[in-house]
Amino acid sequence: MKNSISCWEKNLIGISRSQGEEFNMHLSTTVLLTGVGSPSAPGVIKSLRSARNHHFKIVGMDIDPDVATKAMVDKFFVGPEATSSHFIEECLTLCRAEKVDVILPLVSMELPRFSKNKQRFKGMGIEVSVSEHSSLIKAMNKGKLFQALKDKKISVPQSITVHTVDQLRKAIYDLGYPNRPVCMKPTVSDGSRGFRILDSQKNRLEHLFYEKPDSSYISVQELLDMLKDAYDIPETIVMEYLPHEEYSVDILANQGEVIIAIPRLREKITDGISVKSLIVKEDDVIEYTSRIVKELGLHGNIGVQVRRDQNHQPKILEINPRIQGTIVHCTAAGVNLPYLAIKLAKNMAINPEECTVQWGTRMRRYWDEVYFDSDGNSIQF
Repeated sequence: MKNSISCWEKNLIGISRSQGEEFNMHLSTTVLLTGVGSPSAPGVIKSLRSARNHHFKIVGMDIDPDVATKAMVDKFFVGPEATSSHFIEECLTLCRAEKVDVILPLVSMELPRFSKNKQRFKGMGIEVSVSEHSSLIKAMNKGKLFQALKDKKISVPQSITVHTVDQLRKAIYDLGYPNRPVCMKPTVSDGSRGFRILDSQKNRLEHLFYEKPDSSYISVQELLDMLKDAYDIPETIVMEYLPHEEYSVDILANQGEVIIAIPRLREKITDGISVKSLIVKEDDVIEYTSRIVKELGLHGNIGVQVRRDQNHQPKILEINPRIQGTIVHCTAAGVNLPYLAIKLAKNMAINPEECTVQWGTRMRRYWDEVYFDSDGNSIQF
C-alpha cells in the first residue's frame, strides 16, 4: 500500500484555501448538534472546544429535556423526533433564530430528512454535514449495502435477508448452524439494537453464572420461542459470524474521496459502545473501508464497522454515515474529525498536519456525572 498520508494529502489539495483566507474565517462558528443526548455528543463537544484558533458556539437539540449534555453546550433546545412531519421546519426555525452555520447530525434516523432538505438549509447559508440521499439509503440498509458492495466485487460476509420467521429459521441453518455460529440484525437499526449471536458451542451455564448479563447470545430455541406468535418480522439480515478482531473506522470523506481513515481496534465493548480501544495502522482495513466509502460516494464523518473473518480478512458489519460514538479517541490521537468536518463543510483549508495520526493511542472509558439544581441549572464543583 502507498503511504496513507500521501493519499490523503492529494485529496486535501482540492479543498484547501490560502492560510490567510483560513485565518480570516477562524473567528466564530455556530454549530447545531442534533441528538445531543447520544453517546457521541460529549466527545464531539470536547473535540470542538479543543480546536485551536476557532471559537464555537454549540447549540444542542434533543427530544429528551433532561440529557446530561445540556450542561456542556452553550444553548439547549428540546426538538421533535426525526419522524415528525415538523422536524425540518422546526430545525430551520431554530437555525434561523440561533444563526447556525453548520449542522452535525448525530442520529441516524435524521440523516435522510436532512439530506433531502440540504438545499433548503444551504439557501439560508447553513451547511449540513450529510451524504447525498441515494448514498445514504444504500449505506443505512444492510441488505442493500451488502448487495451494492457485492456488485462492486467488494468482499462482504455471507448473508441472507429474510422477512418471515420461516425464512429466518431456514437462513440460520443454510449458513451453517449449528456447526458454525451465525448472527442476525435488522437491516435498518442503530447501535446494537436487534443484534444477536447464535452459537451452539456457547456454554450457557457458564454464561449465566460467571459472565455479566449480555443479551447478544441467544439459542435457536429461545429465538423461536420469542417469535412463536409472529409470522412477519422486520427485514433482517442473517450472516456468518466473524470471529476475529473488530474495528471501528472513523473516516472523513469529500463526496467519496477519502481524506483520512483511522481504524480503532475495539478491545472491549459494553452495550455496543467501546470502553477500551486502540488506534492502529492496519493498512488492509484502511484500504478496504476507504474503497467502500469511495464506491458509495459518502460524505463528511463516516463510521465503518468491520471484523476479521476466519481467514483474518476484514469484512464489513455495517456503516454509520455519521459521527460515531467514540470519535473523540481520534481527537486524542491528533486528528480532530468533527472539527475537520466543519472545515470541510465551510470549504476551509484542511492541512496535512491536521491529519497526522499518533498511532498506538489508547482509550479507556469511565463513568462521569453532571448535576443540576431544582431549576435545571448545571452545578459545578
